[in-house]
Amino acid sequence: MTTATQPTAGAAARPEAPLIEARALTKYFGSVIAIQDISLEVHAGEVVCLLGDNGAGKSTLIKTLSGVHPPDSGEIVLSGETVKLASPRDALHRGIATVYQDLAMCPLMSVSRNFFLGSEPTKGWGPFKRFDNDAADRISREEMHRMGIDLRDTSQAVGTLSGGERQSVAIARAVHFGAKVVILDEPTSALGVKEAAIVLRYVVAAQARGLGIILITHNVNHAYPVGERFVILDRGKQIGTFDKEELPKDELLKLMGGGAELDKLSHELEEYAAEVEQQVAGGGAGNGAGTPAA
Repeated sequence: MTTATQPTAGAAARPEAPLIEARALTKYFGSVIAIQDISLEVHAGEVVCLLGDNGAGKSTLIKTLSGVHPPDSGEIVLSGETVKLASPRDALHRGIATVYQDLAMCPLMSVSRNFFLGSEPTKGWGPFKRFDNDAADRISREEMHRMGIDLRDTSQAVGTLSGGERQSVAIARAVHFGAKVVILDEPTSALGVKEAAIVLRYVVAAQARGLGIILITHNVNHAYPVGERFVILDRGKQIGTFDKEELPKDELLKLMGGGAELDKLSHELEEYAAEVEQQVAGGGAGNGAGTPAA
């Protein structure tokens, strides 16, 4: 196990500074402690999975790392330099791109239009300046092809794509506009098995291009195949940071807070079923515990 304040076993083999590092980040909302003393680091070409159940503090942490919320204490360090992120645009300018669940896309607009949303290529000059459809289609198609994404027509509406394809467009867009760190907020939460596999394949493709990936999820089955390290949160606190080789999948599930509760519930249900069987065998099914009397 690697604690929140200790370097991971693989850190000694990495002489370069992490692309992004959080040091003891804490965030309050009034009297509520949303996150407390959270630390993590992500190196180039690495996938770090941020895990935890609903209410664990995952959303607050990523919004702090992406410039939405300033931390009340702690530091954010980019490539060895301590920074204060003024806004999400500032974070993006510094190479931190966040892909949220809603993807910030316009369903009725084309893939290429969404790809360049807010940074549109133009042609012409002065009052005759206009969106360059040809350049947008060509560049978006080339960039997505580099990520292993093969769309038939980049002029088709984003709303016609599957959930996995839309996620892949968002990832390719972040890579094209210079992201060094890509934060993915529950990218597979609303997807089926095949669609989730598509997204995870593109996560690996982004990793292979040297990006640092923070994958936020509560699904161990999606995190474990691609993650190299796992940061586990529970009610705003950090349980620990673990390298993959030291943490089997079943242990990871228990640390997330789901395994122990499920084991306890299973044991309680088995005991209850045994009591009901005894009551039925003794002829007391009609007056047993939890069963209304006739």
